[in-house]
Amino acid sequence: MNFEMNFETMSDSAISQELGARLRRFRLNRNFSQVQLATRAGIGRRTLQKVEDGEGATLATLVAILRGLGLLSQLDNFLRRPPPSPVQMARMQGRQRQRASGTRRRKKKVSDDWSWGD
Repeated sequence: MNFEMNFETMSDSAISQELGARLRRFRLNRNFSQVQLATRAGIGRRTLQKVEDGEGATLATLVAILRGLGLLSQLDNFLRRPPPSPVQMARMQGRQRQRASGTRRRKKKVSDDWSWGD
């Protein structure tokens, strides 16, 4: 049996509903009521109910619910840390990048013919 879903073909609303249903299943598998999990997560019961119903959630709420369920380790599966690009590695010669390059400001050249306006 394959339980993986193709999220690429799903709408945002459908994905929210699927994730809410999964969170509900994890909660029930741990035999927590909504009140118990909401208390453990530090959120309101209605907030948890909305998330489970697929009505959306903030990232902070999702993290709190995962913490309450003891599933924070699942975040690494959710979004893995990207490796440095091969081009960047070649430029850095093995060193890890610390800053974005951004834009550089040019220093204004002081003119030699500047005067006080005499």
